[in-house]
Amino acid sequence: MNKQQEELRKKSPIQIKNRKASFEYFFIEEFTAGIVLTGTEIKSIRLGKASLVDTYCVIINGELWVKGMNISPYFYGSYNNHELKRDRKLLLTKREIQKLASATKQTGYTIVPLLVFIDDKGRAKMDIALCKGKKSFDKRQTLKEKEDKREMDRAMKVYK
Repeated sequence: MNKQQEELRKKSPIQIKNRKASFEYFFIEEFTAGIVLTGTEIKSIRLGKASLVDTYCVIINGELWVKGMNISPYFYGSYNNHELKRDRKLLLTKREIQKLASATKQTGYTIVPLLVFIDDKGRAKMDIALCKGKKSFDKRQTLKEKEDKREMDRAMKVYK
């Protein structure tokens, strides 16, 4: 991911994050994918009414799908509203999908959504990562590092 893409993500008004992902998994490689959405789904995302809790990606017939993504119904949607947790197609190049498919055949690897954001052209995008699951001692190590970093930041604020 280049610096310009990171700047666009930071400027995006909508950033729906999967906070548990960094605690549960090691990120091997990250990708940015487009999401195929209906009209009321994109309107709900633009209002920030989506969640990535318990969300995962699978490859079916050479296509990448996100399962378990919760997008709340659009308030003004009437009878045209969408289903809450339907499967949604992700758009990646064929080469990237093949790379992910071969990697997920190995045990312990999975594809996890990290972030949903709106790009500069108004389209919904999703950052996904090829991940390897952490063991319990890895999780404890992550918590310890996080705690140490917080303590160092507090100490630096005292000296300023």
